Amino acid sequence: MTSSSASESAPPPDRSRPGPLRRMTARGRDEAHRVATPLELFFDLCFVVAIAQAGAELMHFMAEGHAGEGILNYVMIFFAIWWAWMNFTWFASAYDNDDALFRVVTLVQIAGVLVLAAGVSRAFENHVFLAVWLGYVIMRLALITQWLRAARSAEGAERTMALRYAVGVLLCQVGWLGLLVLPESGRAWVFLVMAPLEMCVPLFAERNYVTSWHAHHISERFGLFTIIVLGESVSAATVAVKTGVDEHDALGHLLPIAVGGLLVVFAAWWIYFAVPIHGFLRSNRQSFLWGYGHYLIFSSAAAIGAGLEVAVEQAVGKAHISALAASAAVTLPTALYLLTVWLLHARHFKVGITQQLVLPVTALLVILCTFLGEWAVLVAGVLAALAVVVGVVLTTRGSAPRGRGTAAAV
Repeated sequence: MTSSSASESAPPPDRSRPGPLRRMTARGRDEAHRVATPLELFFDLCFVVAIAQAGAELMHFMAEGHAGEGILNYVMIFFAIWWAWMNFTWFASAYDNDDALFRVVTLVQIAGVLVLAAGVSRAFENHVFLAVWLGYVIMRLALITQWLRAARSAEGAERTMALRYAVGVLLCQVGWLGLLVLPESGRAWVFLVMAPLEMCVPLFAERNYVTSWHAHHISERFGLFTIIVLGESVSAATVAVKTGVDEHDALGHLLPIAVGGLLVVFAAWWIYFAVPIHGFLRSNRQSFLWGYGHYLIFSSAAAIGAGLEVAVEQAVGKAHISALAASAAVTLPTALYLLTVWLLHARHFKVGITQQLVLPVTALLVILCTFLGEWAVLVAGVLAALAVVVGVVLTTRGSAPRGRGTAAAV
């Protein structure tokens, strides 16, 4: 895919010198003990604020019977959140020098996502995207600044790569102006054009030079963000159940939803972390497909929480939708999550058709649970938990690859 790449043994930036500025040079791929930094964890937490806003609006639209419009808005806004997060994550994996300017520019990106989060409600309800657009532009301009710093410290193919990133990201922001100037009927077309163009920027920029992202660091960053998103789903569902119990004394109707939702989230966590994926990330082709696919993992994980809220609202009589629609709000994102994790993670570690079929078959059965009425969420949760159990049993019987232990359970 590329004709040259960053050195596998490039030394890490000198972090021993105090001061506001350091050269932004590439970090080594073989750097030992590379873990997420406190700034990266803070960055993730602030981004989940925006995801929570998008999930809450999705829940309201589905509960009011406007699922199509709500899903369209959710897909667009979630893309802005996810793409800004992912671009920063891969950049930081290769170039984080942890100086004062890097921290300040990262905090500017955090400010941008908070501006975006503040505009989510107006984007959903009134189709006014000004705050969402402004927050996104703030984040993207901050990233451009980081790439220009990297270009200044680089030379040759690496410098060209960094400048391509900066120019590509900048040009895309011009295209996103269509969300403000075009009529409402044309905004979906703006997204359909600009989202693929944004995702083409890394492919274009790294044609001749591959950034020195750290596979273990990247897998940890994506895993931590998955945990935070699943945690947000647990929080949203807990608040919904509490409200239903306090206002309607409907514990008997809500208990199957609560138990089933908890089983779904527990299984989602287990399945995602069942295999150590960093060993699979060996090239840009593999890593790009893996990273881009996480749009579906993150968005479906967050949508599970919104769906559980919808199911609670319907159970206590506050939602203007059928039991079938409320069940689908949980089962469909759950099935999408299971299938996507299988495609990106699990299938690479399976031996034999039996292991390969566990998650796809479970996803299909979860979809069929949609038609079970008030028991749909509970049965879907039980099926997801059974998928984990079956995976563990297959592993202990020795059908999994040697040396992987229970890590290849599902």
